[in-house]
Amino acid sequence: MGQEKSTDTATAKELQIGSKVRELREKKLYTLQDLSTKTGFPKTLLSDIERGDFIPPVATLLKLAKSLNVGMAYFFEEMDIDEKISITRRGERVRIKRRPHHHEEGEVDYIYESLETKRSDKHMEPLFVEFQPVDTSDMVFVNHEGEEFLYVLDGTVEFRTDDRTEILEPGDALYFDSDINHSLRSLNGKTAKAVVAVWSKV
Repeated sequence: MGQEKSTDTATAKELQIGSKVRELREKKLYTLQDLSTKTGFPKTLLSDIERGDFIPPVATLLKLAKSLNVGMAYFFEEMDIDEKISITRRGERVRIKRRPHHHEEGEVDYIYESLETKRSDKHMEPLFVEFQPVDTSDMVFVNHEGEEFLYVLDGTVEFRTDDRTEILEPGDALYFDSDINHSLRSLNGKTAKAVVAVWSKV
């Protein structure tokens, strides 16, 4: 088995996401206002992401990637390979989590790991996600172009849309169009774990 990343390494990885957003934006000669117009995100949020003050959830990264004409893996990769087969060892996975005692309105309360960190041109984003227990009033609904697949490994996951609620147990699978408003949380006061694949048009 590969060695687990240390907390310090994970934190450094998180901060590099903001740097990559800023570098790519400047390379394309976009101002913050330009990127705000393309994504629909306020300039203050984009500035916080670039400084590393806000750890973007998956839906936010997907919109940023699309607006900057890259795949979401661009923000995780250490190298880009041009091969038909890519292996990501356990120790190479990039873990994204908000910093302790830091939470802003609209920030999704889950931890996710990219399960593929080398190919920037892939059509799916495979993720390992840990959903946290939150109150119904604190659930954040998101939507983005594409489709999602979720397979529950451990715990109980609640999936909500504007007009539907489903409870998922280990072994249950969910596939849905992600352009509908949706939110997920764990139940029973415990973290739930799932493998998630996200497909989004770029």
